[in-house]
Amino acid sequence: MKIICVGRNYAEHAKELNNAIEDNPVIFMKPETALLTPRQPFFYPKFSTDVHHEVELVVRINKVGKNIAERFANKYYEELTVGIDFTARDLQQQLKTKGLPWELAKAFDGSAPIGSLIKKEEVDLKAGIHFSLKINGVEQQKGNSLDMIHSIDKIIAFVSNYITLKKGDLIFTGTPKGVSAIKINDVLEAFIGDKKLLTVKVK
Repeated sequence: MKIICVGRNYAEHAKELNNAIEDNPVIFMKPETALLTPRQPFFYPKFSTDVHHEVELVVRINKVGKNIAERFANKYYEELTVGIDFTARDLQQQLKTKGLPWELAKAFDGSAPIGSLIKKEEVDLKAGIHFSLKINGVEQQKGNSLDMIHSIDKIIAFVSNYITLKKGDLIFTGTPKGVSAIKINDVLEAFIGDKKLLTVKVK
């Protein structure tokens, strides 16, 4: 099982981090060990003092696909949810400054909690999927899939040109603006519409 992630997929988020918007999806990956076991807390890593939350829509691939045409990409997932791409921002900046890959800041253990999966028929893809994140009951991020620079179908097609997708693979599709630092004892809740699918406590 692979965790494939997309960076800089919302213009306002790219702007808040002073990042350029690319013509193609910006792809990075997390290992399976980045998944957080349901109901397990997120333990703040010792190597960072500036971990940020990034709430994202996540799709689960349902069959093997390679070189998928964008018009057929919607047939390769049936379920979706929300997830949080925890990012050690201080470590990421250090690595970027040196021109080094920044997986260590993104791919560490527990950095990819995901919520309960729902069927895509439960949302209106054409009208856009609204999702959000609350911290200690206060909304911190909100987004809509219509605001993506690269759509879910485009991401699936693009990635499959380079990496064979297999059943169970997860794709994090990017985060909207509003990322910020978390702290110990925070409670994070992620939603699709008004349905809470994920709760994470920071320890």
